[in-house]
Amino acid sequence: MAETEVSVDEDALYVLTAVLLTPAQFPSALGDDFPAACAALGVHPRADGYGLVIGQDGDGARWTVVVDDVPLVAVAIAAWDCGMAHDLSPSERTVVIALPGWPLSVAVAAPGVPEPHDPEPEEGDVPPLSPPNTEEWGPAQRRLGADEIALQWSHWRQQIDDGHIVPSPDIAAPPPQRSHDGLREAMDQARRYLESPPPIGRVRSTFAPGGARTLRADGPGWSMVARTDDMAFFLLDEEPHEVLPVSRGSELPDLLDALDLMAVRPG
Repeated sequence: MAETEVSVDEDALYVLTAVLLTPAQFPSALGDDFPAACAALGVHPRADGYGLVIGQDGDGARWTVVVDDVPLVAVAIAAWDCGMAHDLSPSERTVVIALPGWPLSVAVAAPGVPEPHDPEPEEGDVPPLSPPNTEEWGPAQRRLGADEIALQWSHWRQQIDDGHIVPSPDIAAPPPQRSHDGLREAMDQARRYLESPPPIGRVRSTFAPGGARTLRADGPGWSMVARTDDMAFFLLDEEPHEVLPVSRGSELPDLLDALDLMAVRPG
C-alpha cells in the first residue's frame, strides 16, 4: 500500500491493491468476457486493456481508478506477489476514469483515515461499485467459484482421485458420473465456440505444470475449469454451489485442445 499522486476529487489516493483488466486476465466478478467486464465499468474494451487501482481517499472513501498504463500496474502486482514493497503511483495523464466504490472485496484499509465507505453521491454520479453478494448464487458467484477451483486445482482433483467429495461451505461436488442436461448443454455451447468464436476473454488459457494449460471458459449460465492433460469441472447457474466433474473420456481431450488453440493468453 502506498499513497499516490493520483487525483481523486482533489485528494490523493491510498492504494490498497490493484488488478488487471485485459482480454486474458480480468476480474471474473465483472462479466463472462472482456467486453462485458469493461462495460461493467463503463469503459471501452481497449485491446491493451487497463489497470484497476483500488484504494481510499483522505476521507476514507472507496475509489477505483482505471488507468491505461497496464505495464505499470502489472509490475506492481508482480512485486507484491513476491512480497516486495512497490509504490504504485500512476500519473494523472494515464487516468481514464475514477469510479466510486470497489468492484471486489478488499480485506485491508488505509491507516490513519476513516473506515472504508462509499463517497457521498453528487448529482449525475454513477452508483458506487460493489462486490458481488456472496449470500446469493448467480453468475458472478459461479464465475468466482470457477476461479477458486483454478487456484486450488490439486485440492479439487484429489477429491476425484480419492473417489469421494468433501463438501465446502461455498461449493461442493456431486459424484463424477452424474448425468445432467444442463451440463450437456454447457459442453455443447463450448463446442459451438469452435465454429463461432465468442467475445474475447470467454476462453482463456494459462500455464499449468507439466507443459499443460489451465483453461477457463464461460458462457450463459455456465463456467468451466479444465487442464488440457486432465479432466474438467463445470459450474452452472441452475445448480447453486455445486461442481460437476467431467472425466477425460474420448471426447473431452479434443475439445480442450481446440479451445486452447483459440484461447487468449497472458502476454
